[in-house]
Amino acid sequence: MTYRKNDHVTVTIEDIGSDGEGIGRVEGFTLFVKDAVIGDTVEAKIVKSKKSYAYARLEKVIQPSPFRVEPKCPYHRQCGGCQLQALSYEKQLEFKERKIRGNLIRIGGFDAEYVDAYMEPILGMEEPFHYRNKAQYPVGCDRDGNIITGFYAGRTHNIIANTNCYLGVPENETILNTILEYMRTNHVSAYDETTGEGLVRHILIRTGFTSGEIMVCLVINKKMKEFLPNQGELLRKLEQIEGMTSVSVSINTEKTNVIMGKEVFTIWGSPTISDTIHVRDMRKEGCPLTGQELTFKISPLSFYQVNPLQTEKLYSTALEYAGLTGKETVWDLYCGIGTISLFLATAAKKVYGVEIVPQAIEDARENARRNHIENAEFFVGKAEEVLPEFYERMSLGEVSGEGGQQDSAGNDSSMLHPDVIVVDPPRKGCDSACLATILKMRPERIVYVSCDSATLARDLRVLCDGGYEIKRIRGVDMFAHSGHVECVIMMQYNANGVRMGKEKNLQG
Repeated sequence: MTYRKNDHVTVTIEDIGSDGEGIGRVEGFTLFVKDAVIGDTVEAKIVKSKKSYAYARLEKVIQPSPFRVEPKCPYHRQCGGCQLQALSYEKQLEFKERKIRGNLIRIGGFDAEYVDAYMEPILGMEEPFHYRNKAQYPVGCDRDGNIITGFYAGRTHNIIANTNCYLGVPENETILNTILEYMRTNHVSAYDETTGEGLVRHILIRTGFTSGEIMVCLVINKKMKEFLPNQGELLRKLEQIEGMTSVSVSINTEKTNVIMGKEVFTIWGSPTISDTIHVRDMRKEGCPLTGQELTFKISPLSFYQVNPLQTEKLYSTALEYAGLTGKETVWDLYCGIGTISLFLATAAKKVYGVEIVPQAIEDARENARRNHIENAEFFVGKAEEVLPEFYERMSLGEVSGEGGQQDSAGNDSSMLHPDVIVVDPPRKGCDSACLATILKMRPERIVYVSCDSATLARDLRVLCDGGYEIKRIRGVDMFAHSGHVECVIMMQYNANGVRMGKEKNLQG
């Protein structure tokens, strides 16, 4: 049987899709129902139909699942940020573990027993609300012309007016209401995506969970002598908020979906805020802090993990998987502002970081100086370009002799065959040229930190076919109530890895 658009159907939800949507089947026909929870029996309305499956909208919960909970946020269904808020947190963690496992089996082609043998329990949160240290709020007008801010509705650019997001810190609401009041009083216009007119486009808020420092950056559409009308009034109100440390404007006059502009000007306070990350010994359940902690300076454009408490678990896991003793040479690819690099440097002989964003590398170098770390070196460029170019130059005879010697540019020959390579790529995963060079460099261990287990599985297949074996797998829930999950993998080189990669790791 095939259903058509606008048909109503009653279905019991049996599974969850990769983005958190409920999956049910009626007479062999598969339905994907957003906001439905596994175990629900629901009435749904078909919004898009194909030959053997359809997408549907939840109309009514007929029989709620035992795993359904009452969401805190009244906008959870409309907003694009909380796909799973109606599902109990324990079930969210189960879903994310299955997502990682399923992608490794289905996309990577790994045998289920092989994956299960090395998969460790996911690291969840003690309190899965108010965990985000960064939020970007679009500014616009409602149908009556009132200035609003909030978040985009799922898959649209329609703003849901909401200054109280349960994922962000409570102080955000005070800040947003202060800015909205200022805009209304001073007749400051909101940006209109359709016309390209209006002044204020977005409000960026960042908070240092350890330091308590707060940063506000207004993304504006025009560059003026004084960036904002009656600017002093806004600054006087913002500086009264406890923790306010930095207020800036980012100039973005392009008709684009990119939020931040290329120019940032500090108009009050410091250009950065600081935050501290601690590393734990993940081998011991409930272990206290080891004493390793690093402080980072964060600018409006800095990449910095948005969930600081889970970041400690993520980085601690990556550091444990690296297995450092103080003698190793390590490459950290896609290093950002050097957060993982500098933790690696506290336990390694030498760390080399690569990142495409020049400002991020400047921040990484400054963070190294701030934390008195002298054994970390950073390179600007694409990992898929820097690593192959370096390898080719070094392997063409510019370096000779044993590890520790240097080429004409001062590069250590141990860089050519490092002990460990750590990669933390964007959602698209590693470039093929980067993976090929990693295989040529043949580190003893590879630690892969991933924000997308689908591209992770694809890349692991390449590395396993090149001689590596998966030894440890662990999910880390960085984004509670969403369908996203981070994952850390440790791989080890095996002399018979190519043969074993095909016989032991592949399904069938």
